[in-house]
Amino acid sequence: MDIGIGLPISAPERLTDWARAAEAHGFATLALLDRLAYDNPEPLAALAVLAGATRRIRLQTEVLLGPLRSTALLAKQAATLDRMAGGRFVLGLGIGGRDDDHAAAGTPTGGRGRALDEQIVALRRIWGGGAYRGTNIGPRPLTPTGPAVLLGGFAPAALRRVARHGDGFICAAPPQWAGGLLDTVRQEWDAAGRSGRPRLVCQVNVAAGPAATVERARRAVADYYAFTGRPGWGAPLSDPEQIAGAIEAYRALGADEVVLYCYADDPAQLDTLARIRSIALAK
Repeated sequence: MDIGIGLPISAPERLTDWARAAEAHGFATLALLDRLAYDNPEPLAALAVLAGATRRIRLQTEVLLGPLRSTALLAKQAATLDRMAGGRFVLGLGIGGRDDDHAAAGTPTGGRGRALDEQIVALRRIWGGGAYRGTNIGPRPLTPTGPAVLLGGFAPAALRRVARHGDGFICAAPPQWAGGLLDTVRQEWDAAGRSGRPRLVCQVNVAAGPAATVERARRAVADYYAFTGRPGWGAPLSDPEQIAGAIEAYRALGADEVVLYCYADDPAQLDTLARIRSIALAK
């Protein structure tokens, strides 16, 4: 099982340090979340910079809010990043659950699932060299079928979307909830007659290091999830045994990767997380 790093969003200028350190520690993926009406870096622009700062590590959006973006422009951006990163880019997509993001983008909140379905079909057509609205859009991606597409979500329609249009699933749920979601994705995949199996990526919020770092992470997570109205929602795991236990639990559920999301901006956390990873995967 792979272990990736979800990058903090509070200090974009530090992300190259994070990227180089994560690659040096042997982490598999650099992931970056997406919001519009929030103080976070734009993920495609940020990952393009990190592509130039690294050589081996995957670059993944978790998840890019597809309906906020022009399909033609997104196809061009993703193909460009795929080419310039040497095929290391993975496009995680979702509909976006915040009305303020859609208000800022001027996109409707109704019909987002249908819009994403249509967008993915169009993206694959563009990447394959087909015409879109009467014209061709380049560059062609390094991978003939385009970068891998992972889809996030919780609703039954979102899980069916993985089987219809995706290469895998991004599961932003704790282990006690994740099992049912992963099982449903596998069942939908088989029911759709898909060959092989979906790639399953799980996420968990973490904070490692001194008390001040953990407290910064807790405050950042609380601010990010304040819209839920649920105090403590998404609170990061900070005890090494708890983090290792979460990794082990996701592995038992059949996850292909666990992405450890860091909300505090100190890259020294990677030293501790690398040690925790080694302990968890050795069991």
